[in-house]
Amino acid sequence: MWFVCFLQLGNGDIYVGSTNNLERRLSSHQEGQVQSTKAHLPIALKSYVAVATEENARALEQYFKSGSGKAFATKRFW
Repeated sequence: MWFVCFLQLGNGDIYVGSTNNLERRLSSHQEGQVQSTKAHLPIALKSYVAVATEENARALEQYFKSGSGKAFATKRFW
């Protein structure tokens, strides 16, 4: 199982990422171990989507980072 997750950063921005271990990935973000988010602590999990394969998770992550994907996610997930 793979997950596309939406994290709310300390500055109010939303980070979108994908992982096969949601607990581990969230913990690494919260502990400041991820370069792209460590300057924006604290971090909270807002929502996630579970998918069957890594390929689908990566494609969905890219979609949610696009303009129309951001608009869809904003309306549906938070």
